[in-house]
Amino acid sequence: MTGSARFWDRVARKYAARPVGDPEAYHATLERTKAHLKADQRVLEVGCGTGTTALILAPATGHLTATDVSGEMIAIAREKLSAGDPGNVAFEQAELTPSGLPAGPFDAVLAFNLLHLVEDLPAALQALRGRLVPGGLLISKTVCLGGWRALLLWPLIAAMRLFGKAPHVAFLKPAEMDRMVAEAGFEIIETGFYPVRSASRFIVARKA
Repeated sequence: MTGSARFWDRVARKYAARPVGDPEAYHATLERTKAHLKADQRVLEVGCGTGTTALILAPATGHLTATDVSGEMIAIAREKLSAGDPGNVAFEQAELTPSGLPAGPFDAVLAFNLLHLVEDLPAALQALRGRLVPGGLLISKTVCLGGWRALLLWPLIAAMRLFGKAPHVAFLKPAEMDRMVAEAGFEIIETGFYPVRSASRFIVARKA
């Protein structure tokens, strides 16, 4: 088990009990995502957490496979599934690596509030690209804490990590995130911030 999996296993129940921080921004993200999905598509979500987003988006897809590195997160997601199964969702524990992800191929890959937590982002983006059909979409929302935010937050997060209270966090700028997605072999077709004037960069990119 990786350090990331252990961290998220430990905080899973507390994480599941937290309400959505900004419901308006969350629903805006979902609506923009749905606009790019079709009812006959196979979709993969990585970093699905406790499965709430997967269960909401599933009716807009043909089948949605949702994965997370944390077994505890997946256990909670399956509890939710047993309470209301849309019939086209599967939850799996999986690493975001070429050998760890479900085989696919998929028409779209979703990664919400995840990519800034990945230690090797270029490798992760390549792994996601490898699961897509030609022309398939990567839809992501990433907290970009680079620039002045990093000056404020890095000492706090570094101290929290020292005591096991925070995961790895990459301090990316939005333009840097866009560049890394493009360098991984994607054509960016939509960007935005949800909420507006925030650090949460929404990107839709097509496999080139």
